[in-house]
Amino acid sequence: MSDAAPSRRGTTRRGTPPGPLLSSVRAAAATPAPTADAADAGLLGSLVPLLAEWLPRQRWFAGKGRPITGFTLVSATELLPHPTGATTPGLLHLLVRAHQPGSAAAVHPAEAAGPAGPVVHPGTDDCYQLLLGVQEVLPPHLAPALIGRPAGGPLHGRTVFEGLADPRLAALLLERLRVPGRLGPLRFTREEGVTISAGLVPRLLGTEQSNSSVVYGETYILKLFRRVCPGTNPDLELPRALAGTGCARVPAPAAWFEADAPGRPGAEALPMTLGVLQPYLPGSADGWQLALSALAVRADFTASARALGHATAEVHAALAEALPTLVLRRPQLEHLTTAMTRRLDAAADAVPALRPYRAALRATYEELAALGRAGRTWRAQRIHGDLHLGQALRTAEDGRWALIDFEGEPARPLAERCRPQPTARDVAGMLRSFDYAAAVGRAGGTTWSERARAAFCEGYGSVHGDPREEPQLLRAHETDKAVYEVLYEARHRPDWLPVPMSAIRRLAGVPAGTDVPGPDGPGPPGGSPS
Repeated sequence: MSDAAPSRRGTTRRGTPPGPLLSSVRAAAATPAPTADAADAGLLGSLVPLLAEWLPRQRWFAGKGRPITGFTLVSATELLPHPTGATTPGLLHLLVRAHQPGSAAAVHPAEAAGPAGPVVHPGTDDCYQLLLGVQEVLPPHLAPALIGRPAGGPLHGRTVFEGLADPRLAALLLERLRVPGRLGPLRFTREEGVTISAGLVPRLLGTEQSNSSVVYGETYILKLFRRVCPGTNPDLELPRALAGTGCARVPAPAAWFEADAPGRPGAEALPMTLGVLQPYLPGSADGWQLALSALAVRADFTASARALGHATAEVHAALAEALPTLVLRRPQLEHLTTAMTRRLDAAADAVPALRPYRAALRATYEELAALGRAGRTWRAQRIHGDLHLGQALRTAEDGRWALIDFEGEPARPLAERCRPQPTARDVAGMLRSFDYAAAVGRAGGTTWSERARAAFCEGYGSVHGDPREEPQLLRAHETDKAVYEVLYEARHRPDWLPVPMSAIRRLAGVPAGTDVPGPDGPGPPGGSPS
């Protein structure tokens, strides 16, 4: 079983003394500043105007569409000093809370048309991890990383930029993990028995949405979590637990770093996972790329899908061995199906095209709940939580599948992501991913997707039991996933809405080509994937 505090099994020792700028930084951190007016002379006060403009433009910023009303500095640590006049850059590590109000304006217009009136997002105070490079003059090649020049405070007149964009500063993070220790609230830990080579050249990846990743010399990849919260991130906890079972389907963490999260008075302080270093798999391709490549030349994908199902079942079996499981009985199943029904109703209120299918989809959830009332039970365990083709890599060395990114859905609370759930949820996520690949790859018809889905289940069943043998459980989870997709596409990519709507029609038992009365008269609300 995995330790609650991963550092207990790793190697940690005291870090180096703080640099000359840290005293100014700590002074600012000791007095949290919600607005610039409250700390004009402090570090955060000088950064507020810059962060208010820069943060919303970052792909990993979760609060898009709502104004930032203020900031609170949680911690500030000088990882590399930058004395005035120095020609080399400095590096500051900040944990900053961004305060945002609730807002009906942030809701997709379709949601505001619901019978209950506008849906209001609650206010948030998400905590973000920032790595700020500091330099007198920014070199031209780092111009895209510019954040600004603070007016006042300890960084007055210097240039502040995204530190990960500078290979010299990205290399410093690897060095901290290679020779672990503590520095202020930060704790750098290396797994026992692991040796990390020095001098690996860093390369910042630019494709991620919710985090940032740096590859070091094609040997390691460091994933930095941008929005952080108290508690061990599953992307550290679960791969470490799997490593303890000998499961080779998931790269084992080599090192990580955390911060001591401020807790409530009398409560135990929980560490916040900030970054995880794992082996990099050079030359590997993710399942999404491989599926689209196969579709482009009309190649068969069933063998790959079957092997991926086998790998997924191996990971689930190892997780069940490493971490506690529980039994879902009538109360838990009723809670599960009630939550699914609630999400369906909210999505149908927001997306009119979903409403004609609401009764049939509710019946799917009720069928599962009825089995629970009749005494049927299922096992729940820790799962991946956000499994799709993009989270699976086929390695170049041996052609085996590996699973990555065990963080779960970052938008969901950590406690929910760490809750044991039926493995059918992961299976449903992968099945929906095959449907998306078929639509994007213009497979034409449903044959390609049907064959890939069946092969995945066959491969899974060779290890862990065919998920199709539990049709009510699998159907309910696939329905829940498709409902989520409908809401997401309606909000963000309306042109993609036909993809999940095609699944909704199938899951609701509507034959292809059948007209269903829509909210404004007859006609198919969704259509076929293009």
